[in-house]
Amino acid sequence: MARQNMSKTAVKPAGAELVTLRVVRSERISPHFARVTLGGEDLGRFTPMGFDQWFRLFLPVGGDDSLSRVPARLTTMSYLKFLTVAKTERPVLRNYSVRALRPAERELDVDFVLHGSPEDGSAGPAATWAQACSPGDPVALLDEGIGFNPDSSIREFRLVTDESGLPAVAGILRSLPEDARGHALVEVPDEADRQELTAPEGVTVEWLVRDGDAPGALALRTATGLPRPDGRFYGWVVGESALPTGLRRHWVTSGVPKDDVMFCGYWKAAKH
Repeated sequence: MARQNMSKTAVKPAGAELVTLRVVRSERISPHFARVTLGGEDLGRFTPMGFDQWFRLFLPVGGDDSLSRVPARLTTMSYLKFLTVAKTERPVLRNYSVRALRPAERELDVDFVLHGSPEDGSAGPAATWAQACSPGDPVALLDEGIGFNPDSSIREFRLVTDESGLPAVAGILRSLPEDARGHALVEVPDEADRQELTAPEGVTVEWLVRDGDAPGALALRTATGLPRPDGRFYGWVVGESALPTGLRRHWVTSGVPKDDVMFCGYWKAAKH
């Protein structure tokens, strides 16, 4: 998934380095989600940051040795060099959020959104891999840090996403201070895609089931209809590009300071 318009206040990891892991297990957890658990000693070099921590995930193509072509650090120059590798040999690169990290067990859960079918070729390469991978299959990843970075004095929050940001919002809710207040809106394609989320008592989690709407449209309508808090709040919105750009515009034009809004386009729906 592409990430566009990432907030300038994003927090980068102190010293990210390439981490090589292997599949521990995988499972289909709902109609539109597969969960792959990755593990290995290298995970000890992946520093937990909580919130919406995300990473670059490299999946092998044409054999496990293709991962040797992944740069140790992703700079503009190393990325351009990476793109010169033939597609038949270049690992698939996608961006994902930490769904759960268990350092003691050396395990990292990654949730993949599933659209289309691997059988007819309508599913993307990462979703196809997630449904076909086996224990022991290797991957590589590079930590990219967090985008959620409000002023430390803020205790009121608005979190809005479609299914692509569900893992990220789960991490944010789990990381918020106990006295946090606010509202989280999570739009999913199917009622069965709801997940158990841990949140502070003062934060309401509302699930929105898309029913024929364009991705993100229901979340955008619902979020713009919410009453604005009396005081200062921090707005975080991600998902299909029309959702974060539209809601950021609404918040900013209604007087929310730009520094109090984090927005990011995780993906862009194809136009028909």
